[in-house]
Amino acid sequence: MLRLSAQDEDFRTEVRAFLDEALTPALRRAGSLMTSVYCDHDAQIEWQRKLHARGWAAPSWPVEYGGCDWSVTQRYIFQSERVRAGAPTSPLGINMVGPAIMRYGDDAQKAHFLPRMLTGEHLWCQGYSEPQAGSDLAALQMRAERDGDDLVCTGTKIWNTHAHVANWMFCLVRTSRMERRQQGITFVLIDMASPGITVQPIVMASGEHIQNQVFFDEVRVPLANVVGRIDDGWTVAKYLLEYERGGTAYAPELQANIDALYRHAAAVTGDAGRLVDDPLFAARLAETEVEVAVLAALEAEILSVLSEDRAIGADASMMKILGTELQQRVTELALDAAGHLARAYQPGVAVPGGPIVGYPIALDDYCSGEPWQAIAPLRYLNERAGTIYAGANEIQRGILAKAELGL
Repeated sequence: MLRLSAQDEDFRTEVRAFLDEALTPALRRAGSLMTSVYCDHDAQIEWQRKLHARGWAAPSWPVEYGGCDWSVTQRYIFQSERVRAGAPTSPLGINMVGPAIMRYGDDAQKAHFLPRMLTGEHLWCQGYSEPQAGSDLAALQMRAERDGDDLVCTGTKIWNTHAHVANWMFCLVRTSRMERRQQGITFVLIDMASPGITVQPIVMASGEHIQNQVFFDEVRVPLANVVGRIDDGWTVAKYLLEYERGGTAYAPELQANIDALYRHAAAVTGDAGRLVDDPLFAARLAETEVEVAVLAALEAEILSVLSEDRAIGADASMMKILGTELQQRVTELALDAAGHLARAYQPGVAVPGGPIVGYPIALDDYCSGEPWQAIAPLRYLNERAGTIYAGANEIQRGILAKAELGL
């Protein structure tokens, strides 16, 4: 259990007071009834603007860029309290391309893009994966040819979260062919309003339109939008991927979901009594909670390293494996607890991360059971992607085997 100092207890009280005041019922609903890690777009932007007004838009950023002068413990407290209060998540740029621009961007890029991330004026999507380059990211083929002061980009990206509402994309493109595939890749920032961009939806198994495929037909990107050096984008991408895999704390949300699962299981009764008293279910739940506690301790160490601006290396792969596989296990337990009432498809009860596509029945908030039972299958379906995105967990195990075991 995390033991807080008197100063940190005061900080937690301050956070709780802010959340109580700032979170409207609609924002609480949007956060607490999310079907995945992806929040409703409108709620996310509204919440980001409230955080910006309070000066808390980017807790992990340095103060000079608009971040908070918080300790690792305080950042952990804020994330824990945000989850418990049912607040929405932050936009993708805050914890992804923002840190990359701070590390590798020039002064003009920092001055232009970072303030607009904080306010939510710029909403970002990621352009990494391609139909033939997912976990093997170095196989990417989208080409970019220099023409004067521009790069002319042609190709396609896939699995682009919220590309249909984003106005900017951070993207990896192939600018030259070299001996190693990781060479000749460039990290660019692309205005999604540029001529030649077409966004096509990908409907998830849950029915939500969250992901997209984006096509680029001779899209002109100013050289001023290259982050780092041309042909050296892999350096920027590695830093960003390391941040994505290891810079996010999974444990606060996992623990909040386990606490809720204990409450739900105590209310579910059957012929054998309360579900929480079933020895097999109780043992599975307790085992998962212990592993979440271990993950929380590991995350505290990782966040401490990141706060000192030190690289965490292969530990990022370990955290990604542990966090996403525990996410899946918690959704499996929730699905078991929901029982037969989880069989009905009831997306109208939830707050999906995108529009529900092709559903023939008008959506409303009717629920055949409790809301958590209706949301359980949607979260289960969405979390199947967790062990694939940011580099499949099989790839992460390969990284660990090479870096830690020398295999």
